Amino acid sequence: MAFVGTLPGAVSDCAYRTDQPRLANFGRVQRTQQHSTLCSLRAFTGQQLQHRQTGQGLTSRRSQHLVVYAIKDGASLEGRKLKVAVVGGGPGGACTADTLARGGIETYLIERKMDNCKPCGGAIPLCMVDEFELPADIIDRKVTKMKMISPSNREVDVGKTLSQTEYIGMCRREVLDNYLRKRAQENGAKVLNGLFMGMEQKEGEEGAYTLNFNNYEAGGKVGKPETLEVDLVVGADGANSRVAREIDAGEYDYAIAFQERIRIPDDKMDYYKDLAEMYVGDDVSPDFYGWVFPKYDHVAVGTGTVVNKAGIKQYQLATRARSKGKTEGGKIIRVEAHPIPEHPRPRRCKNRVALVGDAAGYVTKCSGEGIYFAAKSGRMCAEAIVEGSAQGSRMPGESDLRQYLSKWDKKYWATYKVLDILQKVFYRSNPAREAFVEMCESEYVQRMTFDSYLYKTVVPGNPLDDLKLLTQTVGSLLRGNALRAGAKSVSFGQRVEEASSQVKGVKAAVKA
Repeated sequence: MAFVGTLPGAVSDCAYRTDQPRLANFGRVQRTQQHSTLCSLRAFTGQQLQHRQTGQGLTSRRSQHLVVYAIKDGASLEGRKLKVAVVGGGPGGACTADTLARGGIETYLIERKMDNCKPCGGAIPLCMVDEFELPADIIDRKVTKMKMISPSNREVDVGKTLSQTEYIGMCRREVLDNYLRKRAQENGAKVLNGLFMGMEQKEGEEGAYTLNFNNYEAGGKVGKPETLEVDLVVGADGANSRVAREIDAGEYDYAIAFQERIRIPDDKMDYYKDLAEMYVGDDVSPDFYGWVFPKYDHVAVGTGTVVNKAGIKQYQLATRARSKGKTEGGKIIRVEAHPIPEHPRPRRCKNRVALVGDAAGYVTKCSGEGIYFAAKSGRMCAEAIVEGSAQGSRMPGESDLRQYLSKWDKKYWATYKVLDILQKVFYRSNPAREAFVEMCESEYVQRMTFDSYLYKTVVPGNPLDDLKLLTQTVGSLLRGNALRAGAKSVSFGQRVEEASSQVKGVKAAVKA
């Protein structure tokens, strides 16, 4: 936060920018006069950034020069708390805001679509339910069985190793996100229904961030332009993150996820009460999988791809065709499409701005999971801010935010790497997919897979069993002729703008 005061030795009333967040129409500036400014300024160290003449902006009636001071990293914030804006109200943003507010930080959470239904399978691991203290009514279905269906429609039942208390939670994003936002608000975060437009540091790199956003609190289709001045910013605004663009975070590869919510007859819904299906094959996706996941009173049917975004609609039709016998007679109640990141951004932190969740690129390959990692990264980022600011009493800097990145990479790098390798080996061709489904019959594979997924860690295996698994894997690949020369390889590399354009085209085609 930048303070404005008279030069030492000046004898006059002095005006300064109030220590409350500036939340006003463009062009408006709050003006406050107090005699104690010089005393307050002694608590801050900083650099002279600019001079203002009498009568220009925030000035005293009698002073001839004013100096803007920026707060250095580590400086004490006497008389106020650290102010942080979190842009984006999904699991990542909501958990960031919740942790910040609990930690004594003055927190603002900006979200435009309070009822947003992201095209997401909605699967959450068991560890998230306990770790984030989610209530039972957040979970629509407890999946204990999964069918893996190969390109030749060979079915393998997965879930034999689960205990009676273990399950994969299925939720609706609009329900989960709303709960997490409300909890953050109850713990002290100020939730703003607004659309983030951009930000700037008017007083240099150690000055405050002025966020420009359109406020929709009053309702209607046109928001009211306003500004908010804060010390730090956390970008949790998804794959098309505007905060990421503001800090030049770099491009990364995208998949397009497409999903239809279908209400099916009760007898068919009963089939899916505790069962999810995953379809693999060139017909449903050249580099991902198709899914049928159960929700409260409907199923979510979808697919995704990186390498052929223009073909997403045909892949969705193929997924529908493969699952037709079990979903036939249903009514489509919602169609959703959205870009999904494929790997972390080149830059996830700059100065006093950090990225979490999809904005940072935390979605796993092979499985396409992102909910848990969004919530976890948001919490870890917030914890680093709370610790670095001594519960909001001093100014943290980039080094404090990088503590979050170091802990994140140390904890999850292996998980992302393993899933990246699995995708490159088993999603490269139909023979490789057949081998992958065959492998899933192994109880050892199922136990390792489910333990890693449910508890979010790479589970160390038994060396002898690992050797057997390696032998089985090579045998499956050879039997499926998946190692043949010229097998199709998955390559990546489409920019965010192209992905967004494809999403718009898909939505337009669906409406047509």
